[in-house]
Amino acid sequence: MGWLSKIFKGSSHSITEGHSHRNYGEDPHCYAPSTSGENEDIDRAIALSLLEENRKGENVIDKESQVEVSWIDKESQVEEDEQLARAIQESLNLESPPRQGTAHTHQHFPVIQFPEGYRICAGCNNEIGHGRFLNCLDVFWHPECFRCHACHQPITDIEFSTSENRPYHKSCYREHYHPKCDVCKHFIPSNHGGLIEYRAHPFWVQKYCPSHEHDGTPRCCSCERMEPQDTAYVALDDGRKLCLECLDSAIMDTNECQPLYLDIQEFYESIHMKLEQQIPLLLVERQALNEARDGEKNGYYHMPETRGLCLSEEQTVTTILRRPRFGSGNQAMNIITEPYKLTRRCDVTAILILYGLPRLLTGTILAHEMMHGWMRLQGFRTLSPDVEEGICQVIAHWWLISQLKSSKKVTSTSSSSAAGTSKKGTGPKFDKKLGEFFKHQIETDASPVYGDGFRAGQHAVQKYGLGRTLDHIRMTGRFPY
Repeated sequence: MGWLSKIFKGSSHSITEGHSHRNYGEDPHCYAPSTSGENEDIDRAIALSLLEENRKGENVIDKESQVEVSWIDKESQVEEDEQLARAIQESLNLESPPRQGTAHTHQHFPVIQFPEGYRICAGCNNEIGHGRFLNCLDVFWHPECFRCHACHQPITDIEFSTSENRPYHKSCYREHYHPKCDVCKHFIPSNHGGLIEYRAHPFWVQKYCPSHEHDGTPRCCSCERMEPQDTAYVALDDGRKLCLECLDSAIMDTNECQPLYLDIQEFYESIHMKLEQQIPLLLVERQALNEARDGEKNGYYHMPETRGLCLSEEQTVTTILRRPRFGSGNQAMNIITEPYKLTRRCDVTAILILYGLPRLLTGTILAHEMMHGWMRLQGFRTLSPDVEEGICQVIAHWWLISQLKSSKKVTSTSSSSAAGTSKKGTGPKFDKKLGEFFKHQIETDASPVYGDGFRAGQHAVQKYGLGRTLDHIRMTGRFPY
């Protein structure tokens, strides 16, 4: 099925202003003492503390993302900082004149000029003067210029996140980059290692929590999608779940499938492979299909579920005579079936298709099984599974491409389908997408029989043409290379 498991890493940092966490302080390179008459000893102690703090660095590790962020003073500034501190210390020894009208005194300090361009704000590109500043992401910022790239509001939290070296509030980063589950609509939780792990469908690019694979969340038997939890599904009587979009074009009984059967017969004639015998086509339930498979002596079946069979043995098969009605809870009910006795008039007694699948998937399976029937009617020898299933997949792939390229709506059948096959579906847009998915399934099948067989057959047909490839298979039992 090709489901993917992905790991998502975030990025988080701590913010440093000056040399402390989120405490707005004055520029450590431009210290201004108290003007309210505090003791000179306190001012000296602050200056010495500033010098000691300038020599320290700070390392912060975000546990969630395991990204280490270091806010350290550059070694090239240490000597200059020491000289600055000494100048401040010397200035503390100067006497200040008494202040008019109060008993308190303040001290006068010489103005220390910074070189032009000493600190440039990364936000506004202006010089940072004597005031507060931030040292984040290896550059300096005015506090009001350090803004979230998403909401453009200043970041005032102690911690922030980054993406492509752009700062974000942690909440904004989570909203923009933390993946949400397409099933439960919640943020996908981190695993025990602190990493965000989720499942992703290789075609639909649907992300969901790994827990949904085991908590009973239904998956459509046709498109394989897990829909949101509040989305309705149709429950078929054999336990399969069908999403409402696939239900729109689903073929539910044998009579409804006959116009599609005629369309595919015309396709076979267009590639000069007309079926000389009329092979009965029956839509059946899963149980009847499995019982018929067990009654066959030969054949290779695509596990885990068989959805079509070309039979050669005489047996009695239960076929669906009339499409089911859907009652409360979208549960299929009142299916009318009848036994059908298969009589061996040729090497093929019937083609069976699982009911309840969309038209394009039903047609792809039918085109595949009809190729089995054509080769048996043409007297082909018993082939190895990869050759027989591979060439059948090539024809099914051809038919599907012809439908996708057709100017007709893929939700309609031929003009003879007015007897009951008009579709009320969501329109050709989803049906085309669904057809692309079935095409993708054939092309990326990893099984050695169906997948490798298809790719070998496709290569042979592209190189030698269909007619020469079939002739070579008839003579040698192998694909030409």
